Amino acid sequence: MTAKNILITGSSRGLGKALAENFIEQGYQVFGCSRSQGEISASGYHHTQLDIADSDQVSSYFFDLRKKIKQLDAVINNAGIASMNAFALTPEKTFQKIFGVNVQGTFLFCQKALALLKKAPHPRIVNMTTVAVPLQLEGESIYAASKSAVETLTHILAKEYGSFGITCNAVGPSPIETNLIKGVPKVKIEQLIKRQAIQKMATPQDVINLVEFFLRPESSMISGQVIYLGGISK
Repeated sequence: MTAKNILITGSSRGLGKALAENFIEQGYQVFGCSRSQGEISASGYHHTQLDIADSDQVSSYFFDLRKKIKQLDAVINNAGIASMNAFALTPEKTFQKIFGVNVQGTFLFCQKALALLKKAPHPRIVNMTTVAVPLQLEGESIYAASKSAVETLTHILAKEYGSFGITCNAVGPSPIETNLIKGVPKVKIEQLIKRQAIQKMATPQDVINLVEFFLRPESSMISGQVIYLGGISK
């Protein structure tokens, strides 16, 4: 059986790395990318350093990728950045950086991957959002706004890409011990968890479980959905 190809952004550390390692173990050919060097050494892993918000770099990446593979079975837009600031004190550069990575990066990869996804028997896109959207967390206005945009992209891409058999869904993790929340005060994390129906930190495996569900061939009728961990609803 031919190995499936999966592309994961932000795969050098944290949740992205855990996702990559999981799918390597399952026999996928994993194509990872991030600004930093990859730390995974496995025959089924292929890493590229690039800025996902740079359209020229992304175009070049997909040009090269189309020479290596004939199809993409799934794209996981995992790469994301956050910054905790009061809205009135948020620098314009912070706004541009967050929207560049979270929104433009997702946009570029969803768009450039289309030709390869169309050739797969059960093509899937999974985007990453956050519980900061439904909880409307203070101090995370720009981060939450960027992920709200990702959710809207998810809903509309599900409709536009549906005719190609491509499903597009999103996962909204609750807090996980990664660098993304490294700068968030512990008391803020504790307050957030108390607002969840399931009052505990999430783990990478919780996200992997949901991503695997979306990727299953049997999930072909599930698209345009946003699911938050922790029992949170919008």
